[in-house]
Amino acid sequence: MTENTVTEETKEFRSGYVAVIGRPNVGKSTLINALVGEKVSITSKKPQTTRDRIMGVLTTDDTQYIFVDTPGFQTKHSSELLSRMNQSVKSSLADVDAVVLVIEATGWRPEDLTVLSLLSKEAKNVILAINKTDEVKESEAMLPLITESMQKFPFAEVVPVSAEKGRQLKVLLQVIRKFLPEGDKLFEDDIYTDKSPRFLAAEIIREKAFRLLGDELPYGVAVMIDKWEETDKLARIFATLIVNRESHKGIVIGEKGAKLREISRLAREDIEEMLGKKVYLEVWVRVRKGWGDDAGVLKSLGYGQ
Repeated sequence: MTENTVTEETKEFRSGYVAVIGRPNVGKSTLINALVGEKVSITSKKPQTTRDRIMGVLTTDDTQYIFVDTPGFQTKHSSELLSRMNQSVKSSLADVDAVVLVIEATGWRPEDLTVLSLLSKEAKNVILAINKTDEVKESEAMLPLITESMQKFPFAEVVPVSAEKGRQLKVLLQVIRKFLPEGDKLFEDDIYTDKSPRFLAAEIIREKAFRLLGDELPYGVAVMIDKWEETDKLARIFATLIVNRESHKGIVIGEKGAKLREISRLAREDIEEMLGKKVYLEVWVRVRKGWGDDAGVLKSLGYGQ
């Protein structure tokens, strides 16, 4: 083989940023977790689970994808927290190489169109991911939806996927790759998120609270890591779960502390898996009225900085 011979397997390395946007609870975080193969963003059936921009990094032999998981764009409620979250969505669209807009296979909703309006008609490299295809019985139902979607916006590509079932994810990655520039890796191979273990631990605790409390607990809940002590074999983590009202405190704690113990147990298991070591986790509940409109509290929690 001469020096000028190039094998079919040889590919130029590509790397770039991909913003993943969509309305609340459309499955953006689940999609990124599935693509990256690691838990970089928490999920629940509650809308607005993601509150901050979170990067998930996937490195393959020929590509490094840097996904930016954004909060679902919110128009129904108003608070300082939601204002910061919406600004996070808008700022994520700047300086990215591609955008993935996520909608559900059941069709477009008014909230989807609100997110679509954030994109100019001249925006390039916008991919539509039609998620939750496992919830639609007939695959043929996708064709009218794809046709309708192309009438709404000149998408570069449309890819039906199921983040939950792992369907068509490789196809989506291949499509995204086409729009990423040639270039070197921006992160080391073993990096899968830009967030610290402290941030991820707090998010895991918040996820368990959302999942266990369901509709019992209103939206106003946050988690702060108060103390973190770590050795080679053990991490000791002390955290505070912040709620808006005194009545919410009892909901989180549960009868004889049962609910809080379960939140802590499930969170500890996930954090142990993340850190690869034993974890001692202690979670307390504290009332902080109006924390969602308190800029100082929001800054200390790391939201929308």
